[in-house]
Amino acid sequence: MHSLIEGAPRAADLESSESVMDNLMGLLRVHVKRGVNLAVRDVRSSDPYVVVKMGNQRLKTRIVKKDVNPEWNDDLTLSITDPDIPVSLTVYDHDTFSKDDKMGDSEFEVRSFIEALKTYTNLEEIPSGTVISRLKPGIDNCLVDESAIYVNNEGKIIQDLFLRLRNVECGEVEIQLQWIHYPGSKTF
Repeated sequence: MHSLIEGAPRAADLESSESVMDNLMGLLRVHVKRGVNLAVRDVRSSDPYVVVKMGNQRLKTRIVKKDVNPEWNDDLTLSITDPDIPVSLTVYDHDTFSKDDKMGDSEFEVRSFIEALKTYTNLEEIPSGTVISRLKPGIDNCLVDESAIYVNNEGKIIQDLFLRLRNVECGEVEIQLQWIHYPGSKTF
């Protein structure tokens, strides 16, 4: 008879986490800045928050009460093992006594951002403000405007994204991506 210690990791869980650590390219900070002209889901306003998902990772921002133009300024950090997995972003209206209402969704790819990181490894030699790449809005993405991947004044590669929400009458969300290197991550 086998006994399991409650709360102790199972062998399958340990193998899975070791596999993630072996394949971990690095961490992606998703700075969720703000929402613009979000849909009204309560009587006169909404209490929005954002859920960011990638694979089986799920993170969420804080709730901003009664505001269809919320300023979250929350940092969410995703572990990147496969740059081909898209990141989904869904906005919800928090409700106290019923299920939260969906206020639209969006999706973005990180492949172009990762490619820029791989290409430009000597950032000390690149002047601040240098645009590395630009992504244009199109039918295959949720971009409202052109998205620039550039070197900021701290010598880090940044991407600003303004995303149009789908499956809703109106709304956009502004985010910023930044790579976080850490010791032991797969290097480019």
